[in-house]
Amino acid sequence: MSGRVGAAAVGLILAAGVMGSLSFFVVDERRFALVMQFGEVRQVVTTPGLHVKVPLIQNVRFLDKRLLTIDTPDPERFITSEKKNVLVDHFVKWRIVDPKQYFVSLAGDELRARTRIMQTVNAALREEFGQRTVHDVVSGERDKVMEVVRQKVDRDARTFGVAIVDVRLKRVDLPAEVSESVYRRMEAERKRVANNLRSEGSADAERIRAEADRQREVILAEAYREAQRLRGEGDAAAARIFNEGAARDPEFFRFYRTLEAYREGLGRREDVLVLDASSDFFRYLKGVEQKRE
Repeated sequence: MSGRVGAAAVGLILAAGVMGSLSFFVVDERRFALVMQFGEVRQVVTTPGLHVKVPLIQNVRFLDKRLLTIDTPDPERFITSEKKNVLVDHFVKWRIVDPKQYFVSLAGDELRARTRIMQTVNAALREEFGQRTVHDVVSGERDKVMEVVRQKVDRDARTFGVAIVDVRLKRVDLPAEVSESVYRRMEAERKRVANNLRSEGSADAERIRAEADRQREVILAEAYREAQRLRGEGDAAAARIFNEGAARDPEFFRFYRTLEAYREGLGRREDVLVLDASSDFFRYLKGVEQKRE
């Protein structure tokens, strides 16, 4: 009898343990928890930690709280306003913001959510690309396109409990069949610009060179004029000093000028003067000879 009571006690303890384990669940900080009862959401748990549910009647579904990414495996083709095809590689950042609405709308299926988001993104990109040129979507209005698409997709995603954080165009390329012609046109345009710049540079160089030559001539002329002025002033000062000295001692002045004449006329061996010995030119030499005698 006592054995049966012990077995029953052990059974009750085990049953209580099982029921207790079924009554608690742990929520990770990276997840939401939906407490379900007969297929309906009874509670949304957003705080991490240990929580309680009714065992056997309620069960728990977990949803990812983190920022999720949808990255296109291959570039997709869109048509611009110029009727040109472009290949676009893009990605989307999204997260669940209303777990209950997300579960009701998509049954908590992440694959369905990704499909719905990408359908909306493609439709928005197709509309925006169809209103813009290749230049606009490549560089001119690229940021604006991404923001407009994000807003459009976010409005739709909010209806099933999702927020679109960002839509990014990683790369916008031309298809291979049109890239070559576009590159040739771009090359011709760059060459035209280069030739224009080269022509403008040559014209500027000629203008600068002409201006430099003009300034050189002006500087040389002014320098020559200043040199002539200084030379004239120097000659005038020299003549004035010479005349003042000659006025003080005329005899010395005549002697000095005669010596200069001797040096100029008899300074070289090949110099020959034919003069009368009694000429006044030799008056100072005569005086030397008389002193020697």
